[in-house]
Amino acid sequence: MTRKDIIVKLDSGLETRPVALLVQMASQFESDIYLEIENRRVNAKSIMGMMTLGLDTGAEVTVSVNGRDEEEAMSKIETYLTKGN
Repeated sequence: MTRKDIIVKLDSGLETRPVALLVQMASQFESDIYLEIENRRVNAKSIMGMMTLGLDTGAEVTVSVNGRDEEEAMSKIETYLTKGN
């Protein structure tokens, strides 16, 4: 399992479109992927779960990835959250 704290740097935070793109990206991986902020933990492959996080630019989120392709998944998600597509 890989865990990493990441500061969200998307211009619009994680609104509807950026969340949908993140869910699409996470769904491409076999690994289990979760995002955590404060006391909430949601499956990054769940659009409804991700919408409940309400992450804004500058928020710190903990990403945890567990599975065969966890290193690639973490890299892609970190890049997306910090630099966009």
